[in-house]
Amino acid sequence: MNVSQIAAFHAVMTSASLSDAARKLGRTQPAVSAAIKNLEDQFGLRLFQREGRKLVPLPEAHYLHAEAEAILTRLSRVKHTMRSLVDGRSGKLNVAAMPGPVSMLFPKFLADRLDTGNDVSVSILARTSNQIAELARAQSIDFGFADAPETKDAENLYHTEVISAEVMLALPADHPLAKLDRVSVTDLNAVPMGTLPATHAHQTELLATFEEKGVVFRKTVESQTFLPILHFVAAGQCCSVVDPLTVLLVKGEGAMVDGIEIRPMVEKLRYRYAIFSPRYRPASLLADETRVAWRDAVLQQLQDLQADPKTEEVIHEGADKSFS
Repeated sequence: MNVSQIAAFHAVMTSASLSDAARKLGRTQPAVSAAIKNLEDQFGLRLFQREGRKLVPLPEAHYLHAEAEAILTRLSRVKHTMRSLVDGRSGKLNVAAMPGPVSMLFPKFLADRLDTGNDVSVSILARTSNQIAELARAQSIDFGFADAPETKDAENLYHTEVISAEVMLALPADHPLAKLDRVSVTDLNAVPMGTLPATHAHQTELLATFEEKGVVFRKTVESQTFLPILHFVAAGQCCSVVDPLTVLLVKGEGAMVDGIEIRPMVEKLRYRYAIFSPRYRPASLLADETRVAWRDAVLQQLQDLQADPKTEEVIHEGADKSFS
């Protein structure tokens, strides 16, 4: 029994005549008759009583009709789903992002782009950069967004796309430095600062710049991410050299923290992000299109901030172990 035979049988059961069934199927009447005859031969029983040119269904035909409708309905759903997959309109998406972007920017992007009422389901994980790298190594996510690894060597088990952009200074709205158009590291001599851990690549580069300029770095608040630090900035207790996506939490639509000013830095320090995608996990069209759209959205937002975004693809073989 094949789909063509089932379709012919269903058409005969729902048509006034054999010729009507043939017209529905776009086939000749002899072809439809042959399909029914082959079906009966395979089952070893009669499905219809022949009365001239008319086929009268027997009880067995009514049972088969119920099953045939279920089969054809299921096939129609599969066909629709496959077409949706081809169009990137359906499927499952498993993604991860580090705490900063996952608080607002990343889920807002997904919510605006995806239609979860149209056969799309999404799982969003909030993880550290190290954990996102491990998920990519394990081929457990479609893609992840995190801090870039400190080394430029590539990981054998996942692809890495790096996006870098210039950092900016977050400072209290009434701070004296808010009067400047640009702030230099030398302006921050002994100024209370909110920072990431000393092992973070951004903090390491910042401290090296302070040392090179002969400037005192006065740490007063330390956090794994910038979002908690912003509340101390808003309270007038410190300044902080932040990554540009964090700036969107201050300046973007529906700002999460008020009372903060943002100023560009004289020194062109850059913050590096990474999009990790598993090397051996087959990517659906939905996953590929969403990953590319997120990358483009990040670049556009960084461009809007005049943060001079740049991209690079890590292509050297090796192992990445050092993340923030």
